[in-house]
Amino acid sequence: MSDLNALSLVAQMDGLATGAFSATELVQAHLDAVDRHDALNAFITVTADLALDTAAQADAARVRGEASPLAGIPIAHKDLFCTEGVLTTCGSRMLENFVAPYDAEVVRRCQAAGFSMLGKLNLDEFAMGSSNENSAFGPVRNPWDRSRVPGGSSGGSAAAVAARLTPLATATDTGGSIRQPAAFTGTCGLKPTYGRVSRWGMVAYASSLDQGGLIARSAEDLAIGLAVIAGHDAKDSTSSREVVPNYRAALNSPCQGLRIGLPSAFFDARMSDAMRQALETVKQTLTALGAELIEVELPHLTHAIPAYYVIAPAEASSNLSRFDGVRFGHRVADPQDLTDLYTRSRGEGFGSEVKRRILIGTYALSEGYYDAYYKKAQQIRRLIKQDFLQAFTQCDLLLGPTTPGTAFAIGAKQDDPVAMYLEDIYTVATNLAGLPGGSFPAGLLDGLPVGYQLMAPHFAEARILQVAHHVQQVTAWHQLQPEGL
Repeated sequence: MSDLNALSLVAQMDGLATGAFSATELVQAHLDAVDRHDALNAFITVTADLALDTAAQADAARVRGEASPLAGIPIAHKDLFCTEGVLTTCGSRMLENFVAPYDAEVVRRCQAAGFSMLGKLNLDEFAMGSSNENSAFGPVRNPWDRSRVPGGSSGGSAAAVAARLTPLATATDTGGSIRQPAAFTGTCGLKPTYGRVSRWGMVAYASSLDQGGLIARSAEDLAIGLAVIAGHDAKDSTSSREVVPNYRAALNSPCQGLRIGLPSAFFDARMSDAMRQALETVKQTLTALGAELIEVELPHLTHAIPAYYVIAPAEASSNLSRFDGVRFGHRVADPQDLTDLYTRSRGEGFGSEVKRRILIGTYALSEGYYDAYYKKAQQIRRLIKQDFLQAFTQCDLLLGPTTPGTAFAIGAKQDDPVAMYLEDIYTVATNLAGLPGGSFPAGLLDGLPVGYQLMAPHFAEARILQVAHHVQQVTAWHQLQPEGL
């Protein structure tokens, strides 16, 4: 049963329900796959004993007729979510030995649903990056071409799902960190509305932008997973009380009559001819499903990248101040005084990209520059949100590319931070506006995956999943997989 890891989450649920295989056999198949594909560096920590123990409990509960539908299904968590008794490193030397004393709310809900945790997934340090090259534990490699990046910061989550190491992975998205790696790896990634999923126990990068979500192999798999992690959490003051719908039941609602907006700012000269053709095929598919395509304007979208790269580093500067060698994190040996303790602990514990963003953020918040940078960026953020709200008076969803191109080579953009930041050009605006967005496979360009992005009004995740599901019923893009698995 070594090929059980090739099954989708839905197929795994069906197999467990019918007794075609046990949860222990299913989990072992995934652990074997993790071991075989260790060179991808997708995992930082593998919790094999814990996963098998949970699977055994699921098998026993199923014999008694007491198991939940998800009992024993494997899952892996981005190493930004705290896990009681298990390392939570955030991909940083600053926390390489940190063992959380509690579970993040997302992790707790997954455990309550019966998932078996395979381990913790690699990421850009403190979720700061677009390539997963910034991890203190080495870069993650794209299963489609191991000389290329899987995207970031949730590169470990995307690579693990693409390589069939897990059917579902938790991830986080601050400016595209779920959607961009999903596009680069041919997987499906959903960033819910800000506040839809609890951030309690999720180590903060930029608190007003961070949002937990999922990466899976189909829209239906995402719908099942989102039903588990979505919902109000009293421990998170930003958590929404909005009622959680039945995402899976909504998948089959017809696309007939839906209006899908095409923002002109997404379909400009920056888009390559190949990417344009891939999006054209998606548009034709949507039209055939009965959707109406209309052009809309997002006039302030061109300011999204500069606004984001002021706001996010500013919040990071504040959030990461706790890692000082005293309260949390790496502590230098034999400090000469308190200043030496702070500077050397942070200098040794943080990587170069984290230091860069802390410096940018501290500068933007400093006296004399706050109004010129941070305040101005927040004003632009409000204008961008208003643009989206205006667009959604004309349409039900927005369609665009997820990324400017396919996955680039490892090291290709490491020396050019601005080029790296521009990888987020199509994704950061939804975070600034707090909107839900999803990336879904749109085929291959030169043998590498490419994705299309759907954006919706606040709390309309079901609409995103519904449209993507219908596309996946008439295409096979989401079923493509890397060779050699």
